[in-house]
This record gives sequence, structure tokens and C-alpha cells, in this order.
Amino acid sequence: MTDFIIRRYHRWKFFLVLSVIPALILPGTTSLSQTLPLGEIVAKIQTAYDHTVDFRANFIQEATIKSIDRTTREEGTVYLKKPERMLWDYTKPSMKKLIINPTKAWLYMPDDNIVYVQDAKNVMSSKMTIRFLTGIGRLKDDFEVSFPDSGPMDTKGNYVMTLTPRKYEAGIKNLLITVDRDNFRITECAFIDMYDNTTRLTFSDIKFNTNPPDELFDFTPPPGVEIYDIQG
Repeated sequence: MTDFIIRRYHRWKFFLVLSVIPALILPGTTSLSQTLPLGEIVAKIQTAYDHTVDFRANFIQEATIKSIDRTTREEGTVYLKKPERMLWDYTKPSMKKLIINPTKAWLYMPDDNIVYVQDAKNVMSSKMTIRFLTGIGRLKDDFEVSFPDSGPMDTKGNYVMTLTPRKYEAGIKNLLITVDRDNFRITECAFIDMYDNTTRLTFSDIKFNTNPPDELFDFTPPPGVEIYDIQG
């Protein structure tokens, strides 16, 4: 039963991450010599995002299921390209791929010999996600942003902010993001769902505006793979 819960949570978690990451992985261009007001930090993040066409990053993802007190760790590479293109390429401890383009979404799980297929418009039904993927999102309009009770900075001097969706967003309760003090890049984020399950993402080797080919965000299921077409 425990393994079943974990497998179901991981499948759902792929799509939950979709609604979070476009609003978080943002480049920065301005150095800070002193603590800035919250509104100014948000404005600088938004400006940087508006000038970002695509990004690539390595990630470590740690997911904790509260009901069974179990944490799993996965690693891989994520790509995002505006508009409406994403690839999550999981490599450890097992291979998985989540691919999205403007028409289709695929979740490929080689260990299970399964591909889940869905219309992209259904996956990206969140208004927040669509706005950010199309480059017209407004961070302060989509979230209530505040500093946590622990203060505006972590022990390394980086900014920490709490983001609460203004509208119901894929079961997300709130997000905690860490912003590099010197360049405004989001180096870490954690989000908590309505059941108090937590997913933490840590990013490294982030690259921006490298113009990956559109073909990277397409997928042809291998021969013999069982295909499930998800409706709605």
C-alpha cells in the first residue's frame, strides 16, 4: 500500500510542479548592496522574467508525503521555452520524462513501460500557468508575496519569500522561494499542497536564452509501450 501511495503521488506531482516552475526560475541582472523592500525585489524579478525566453537547469527534487512520513529524492534536468514548452528529464534514481508543447503532453515512465498522453490545454488549464508560459504573467497579481516570520534572508544572506496563490492553484497551499541576493536567480523553492505534502526543488547550473530546438519538446512513444490517453 505504501508503494502504491508513493507511485500515485509521484504521478500527480509531475503536473503540480508545472504550475509552479514558470513563476520561479527567473534570471537576474542587478546586484544588491543592501536589503531591498519586498515590492522592489518582486519588481526586479518580474522585469528579469519578462526578458527571459528560455532556461535550462539541473535540479534535485525531494518530495515528502506527510501521511506516511516518507521522503524520496530525484534528480534530472529541466527545460522551459516560451511559449508553452517544457521538458522534465528525470535521470536518478530512475528515468522519467514529462514533455509538453502547445498541443500535447506526455508522461513517459520507462520502468512501467507506460506513456500517459493528454491535450496540453487540459494540463495547462491553470490561468497562472498559461500567463507565465506565454510571457504575460504578473507575479504580484498571481500571488500574495511576503517575507516569512523567520525574516527576509537565510543564513547565506539570500532573500526568502512566501508566495500564496490568490486563487486556488492545483491544490497548492503556499510556496517558499530562495532568491540569490546578487543576481535574483531562484536557487531553491518548496511548495506545500493541501495535504501538507512538501516538494522541494534545488537548482544548479542554470542557463538562460540558449534557444533549444522546438523538437526537444516533442515525443514519440517507443514501440511496444502501453499508451493511456487521458481525457479532460
